Amino acid sequence: MQKKLIGIFVLVLFLVIVILVVMDYSSTRPDRRGGNPYEFSADIFTAVDPALVTYREIRQIITNAEQPKAIGCQDDRIYLLADRRLQVLDLTGRQIHEKSFPDEPRCIAVPSTDTLVIGFENYICLTDGSGNVLFTSPQETDSSIFTSVATNGNTIYVADAGKQRVLMYSRDGLKKGEFEGESGSASLHGFIVPSPYFDLDVNHLNELWVVNPGMLALQSYDDRGSLMNHWEKASVEIDGFSGCCNPAHFAFLDDGAFVTSEKGLVRIKVYDPSGEFVAVVAPPDKFTEEGEAPDLAVGESGKIIALDYDKRLIRIFEPR
Repeated sequence: MQKKLIGIFVLVLFLVIVILVVMDYSSTRPDRRGGNPYEFSADIFTAVDPALVTYREIRQIITNAEQPKAIGCQDDRIYLLADRRLQVLDLTGRQIHEKSFPDEPRCIAVPSTDTLVIGFENYICLTDGSGNVLFTSPQETDSSIFTSVATNGNTIYVADAGKQRVLMYSRDGLKKGEFEGESGSASLHGFIVPSPYFDLDVNHLNELWVVNPGMLALQSYDDRGSLMNHWEKASVEIDGFSGCCNPAHFAFLDDGAFVTSEKGLVRIKVYDPSGEFVAVVAPPDKFTEEGEAPDLAVGESGKIIALDYDKRLIRIFEPR
């Protein structure tokens, strides 16, 4: 009798479990689920107050390039690196000149229309304004990845993302030194470069500024590698940088203000020379979601030239 009662109890328990499982499945089917109150939405970060957008897009130039790499600007001429070529364009997109290279150029600085500095994977060359090579530096190690070049007239600076360092060359291509960004401070590390986004530039005061992408910071150094100044903005809000390796690219306006672009949550912004947020040039809805950060150059009258890798466009913005 006792065994019979136990058997009935087990059967009833089994039926109850089956009923509960069926009810749970029915209530949580995808077509019957309610909204997830904990679901993350990026909409609150991609939406930008229109009052903060103080630039307007005035032109788009189709590059017709398979692999656009970098952009520079001087005297309203655009210098585009793409598909192992240098193209010199005017602001309407009309080609003025073209020059081919045996290797893929990766970055460019245009101190004047007569002088270009072009970086390849592990060496640089100085050319005239048409891309004719004046000198080529010796190659660095196979682990080097050159991602940015700049010059203050006497020194050529090169960002090496592969070795997480800044190299310095003379104008005749001789290597003068290098540094890895150690600051001597526990709160400011050497260069942290988790991916090949490592930019540098020289402002109107001939100060070298370098992105420390893993720290979401910009840092200024002298030629001895000593930290002179820095600022950082780690935030998902519009006035900060978020994610990994941002800002991915930056350039300077004539007054020393920073123009920055970010990957992931793609946007272009302006910060004053002290690092305070000023304005939005282009909000995220102008770019491909989760796209690449545009390379940047600055033209006459404060025009901002952006190389949109995802759409293969040169996009020109001017202050409203």
